[in-house]
Amino acid sequence: MSTDFSFRSARWTALAVVVLAVVLALASLLPQSSALSVSPFVVTLCGKYLSYALLALAVDLVWGFAGILTLGHAAFFALGAYGMGMYLTREIGARGVYGNPDLPDFMVFLSWHRLPWYWWGSDHFAIGLALMLGVPAVLAGLFGWLAFRSRVSGVYLSIITQALTYALMLAFFQNGMGFGGNNGLTGFKDVLGFDLTAPGTRATLLALTGFILGAVLMGARFLMGGRYGRLLVAVRDTESRTRFLGYRPEQIKLLVWVVSALIAALGGALYVLQIGIVNPGEFAPANSIEAVIWVAVGGRGTLTGAVIGAVLVNLGKTLFTAILPEFWLYGLGALFLATTLFLPHGVMGLLRHVPRKREEEVTPEITNPEGSNA
Repeated sequence: MSTDFSFRSARWTALAVVVLAVVLALASLLPQSSALSVSPFVVTLCGKYLSYALLALAVDLVWGFAGILTLGHAAFFALGAYGMGMYLTREIGARGVYGNPDLPDFMVFLSWHRLPWYWWGSDHFAIGLALMLGVPAVLAGLFGWLAFRSRVSGVYLSIITQALTYALMLAFFQNGMGFGGNNGLTGFKDVLGFDLTAPGTRATLLALTGFILGAVLMGARFLMGGRYGRLLVAVRDTESRTRFLGYRPEQIKLLVWVVSALIAALGGALYVLQIGIVNPGEFAPANSIEAVIWVAVGGRGTLTGAVIGAVLVNLGKTLFTAILPEFWLYGLGALFLATTLFLPHGVMGLLRHVPRKREEEVTPEITNPEGSNA
């Protein structure tokens, strides 16, 4: 796929995402009697789609540009979500069911007597933000350093990433971990003092998610369009030759791996603000596989395709689970197979051929040596 086309479309996609998010946010503040009003359900749904688009963008960076098929990026998404959930849980304070200002309700229920050390300071947004982004980044850096230094690649790396997220899911299901066990973290009331259920707060969160997605998309376009992006593609296509030229492929891959983990974690943090709950199910390997399907449907290695694929597939999921819930998983599998067989470049592959066909139709008339259109 043309790199110029992909990067050019990323710029317009970023602008479209921001404009659409702001328009929907403003429409949600109109009176319900207005024909242009948008319901709170639609606002929440759109915010969730945009959060998923950040996860898809993270997967596209490592799969589309680095050639690393990751089946475990849901782990970073979920860790970011839990980081935000910890802050929101502590912000409840004495307004909880048990009225304990120092312990979350689930800890009181489980007869915990003191706050675990890894919860310290989580009632401050700055420290909560450090947990949301720092923990996934450190985990990604450690995992990537070990894997790339050992030159683990291909299907072996994919299996290891899936094992990572599965192990984390099992760990977070345990009540002893201090993250709510099977129920996870929920019952959030406000963020930075603003009521999470207020229409103004929900509209602001949607607009903020759109701005962040647009900014991350432009940042990814800048990173992949420069020298580093070319090096990353060179490592993907001919790693041994790149190493022979004096570069360190493991360091090049490690950087994009950590950056993608940060993007996924950011998506998870924004997801919790939209949905209002996080549980160990977010670590499920199936979520990572779904993210790969989003990128494949949109077109991997295009940036824009990741956003389009995440929105389209999740919109289809919302519609079809309401109409034919028992057949949705079969439809998702069929969609992935059809994309692989008939649309190897995804939706972006189709869009790329539209202007090319128009040029082919016009070119014969311009270059006709006889100067006649007859």
